[in-house]
Amino acid sequence: MTIKDRMSGNQAIATAIRQINPDVIAAFPITPSTEIPQFVSSMKAEGLVDTEFIAVESEHSAMSACIGASAAGVRAMTATSSAGMALMYELLYVAASDRLPIVLAAVNRALTGPININADHSDSMGARDSGWIQIYSENAQEAYDNMLMAHRIAEDPAVSLPVMICQDGFITSHAIENILIEEDAPVRAFIGEYVPVHHLLQPDKSVGVGPYSISAFYMEMKRAQFEAMRNARAVIRKVSDDFGAKFGRQYGMFEEYRMEDAELAVLLMSSSAGTGKDAVDALREQGVKAGLVKLRVFRPFPAEDLAFALKDLKALAIMDKSDGFSGNGGPLGAEVRAAIYGVHDGIKTINYVYGLGGRDIRVDDFFTIFGVLEELLDGRTTDRVRHIGVREK
Repeated sequence: MTIKDRMSGNQAIATAIRQINPDVIAAFPITPSTEIPQFVSSMKAEGLVDTEFIAVESEHSAMSACIGASAAGVRAMTATSSAGMALMYELLYVAASDRLPIVLAAVNRALTGPININADHSDSMGARDSGWIQIYSENAQEAYDNMLMAHRIAEDPAVSLPVMICQDGFITSHAIENILIEEDAPVRAFIGEYVPVHHLLQPDKSVGVGPYSISAFYMEMKRAQFEAMRNARAVIRKVSDDFGAKFGRQYGMFEEYRMEDAELAVLLMSSSAGTGKDAVDALREQGVKAGLVKLRVFRPFPAEDLAFALKDLKALAIMDKSDGFSGNGGPLGAEVRAAIYGVHDGIKTINYVYGLGGRDIRVDDFFTIFGVLEELLDGRTTDRVRHIGVREK
């Protein structure tokens, strides 16, 4: 039976972890993800989980411990934010290249400097090419649901890659929301037991994890990693369909909101989608054919499906909660433009960088963005990249 409750995004993640009951959690505290290992350590003390909780001295050590545990054939999880993820970067690549299905709860926070503890996506976007699957959550409900699906995706033999489940720091992680929680038994039945094909604790079947790979083998290993990420698309869809059939909440690679006849749209990720939907509703009442696409899965990037979903648009604003510092916009802007290039070249696009360091994005800001999209159609602006919410001179 589904249980109605109220909790924050961090509590929702911790509840999912309790139900998953992983074998190992290794973590080091960093705002705003600190609550997650704190909740889990309390659960451990109260006997609610059998998890081996490893309190380490750094995030680098946390991921190292998860790598060792996963290589030994058990479920391993961690949580981090911002500079903590940056300290893990070396190990993020190791985990992915060793094909270890570790799950990481990423509570998005700006990267230093200057020092800032609020939400943007610069931490996970900095790790976007590390080989991890990345799934983003709009609210506490999605954070909970995405975490329940993570192990099924990561551990599928066609994938065998680590997964990070992302949510916006403080905006989602600490805000109390209404949420639907599933009972423990159905959750555990959905997730199933982890039966690794290869692991280190098999005396009759020796394997090497993370060996030195000379040039005669390295490229083949990377090609296999590429294929695994490509396979993840179908696996994510299947797991999402199974989740929807069992619990009644359906997810795809992205969500289309009022896109049936939309001519102008915004594309974005995570918590800002809720504000954007309010703006779209208001514009629809004014007769504007506005729509919104919320990208849920950033890695693997659903290029073909996304290009099809955008095919009837006249203008699109791609919104990045991080700056790529390429001088040409953010990483989401680059990915989406690459997806539609040569497929739907008639769509006019503009890339907005917004929300850095926790800067608010308001309904009025979306009104401004849709106004600029109309200017794009009329040829009154040719800007490719803009920042919104910035105090100008």
